[in-house]
Parts: sequence; structure tokens; C-alpha cells
Amino acid sequence: MTKKEKIEIFIDGGARGNPGPAALGVVIKNQKGNAIKKYSQFLGTETNNIAEYSALVFALKKIKLIFGKAKIKELEIEVFSDSQLLVEQLNGRYKILDPEIQRLFLEAWNLKVELPVFKIKHISREENKEADYLVNQELDSQQKNKFTLPSF
Repeated sequence: MTKKEKIEIFIDGGARGNPGPAALGVVIKNQKGNAIKKYSQFLGTETNNIAEYSALVFALKKIKLIFGKAKIKELEIEVFSDSQLLVEQLNGRYKILDPEIQRLFLEAWNLKVELPVFKIKHISREENKEADYLVNQELDSQQKNKFTLPSF
């Protein structure tokens, strides 16, 4: 059996205020550690946990678009997140009580089932700086773009 090419995906989601303005950040790297793609997206008003799950779903959809159905079967996908809750829930160690998280969990689960090799690991925030930076950059740009009325 040939060794599969490894793709590493670093995900992060954050909300200022929890709930509050939220965004996701995703960094997709090849097995040499070089970034293939970087994404950020504003999510509106959400919780931190919704933002984290949204980042995972977003990333899994993107890799399927980038690599296609045939190539994706030849890859080993390893996801890294600083959300212990998300990682433990996906690894079956924590229960999922929130209905919105249950919905996103099922969406992520159905996307990952199609991947022959899928792993998700918890990392420290320090190890997830790139994805965290994308989240904060997106939130900062949304804040700057807000239209404010002058005070009289």
C-alpha cells in the first residue's frame, strides 16, 4: 500500500462577545508545511463554538472543491484546532447538547465520512497562530467597515 499524501488543516473560529461578531479562519497546508490556501469569512453574530464548527465545515467543503472527489481519496487529512470542545466531540468523548452544534456536528461528520483517512487533533492557541490571525483580521476589517453616524 502506498503512503497517502498528507494535508494539514488549521482551523479557528472566534466571536467577540460570545455571542458577538464572529469569523472563521482556515489554513490548508501540504505535507511539507507550506500553505496551499488561506481563508477567512465573517459569520455575523454567533458564539465561539458555532464559529469553531463553522470553520471545520468550511474547511472540509473547501478541500473537496480544491482536490476533487478522486484525489481526495488519496489524501490523509489531519485537522488541527485549539477548540478542545470541538475535537473531543468529534472524537466521541464529549456529548453534544446544543441543537445548533448538533446540526453542525452532523454536517462535519457527513463530510469527514467521505475521507478515507481523517484525524482531528487539539493544539494550543500558540500552535494555531495563523488561523487565529485570519479570524482577527476578518473581525477587525468588519469593524472598520461599519458605518457609524456622526454624533451631534
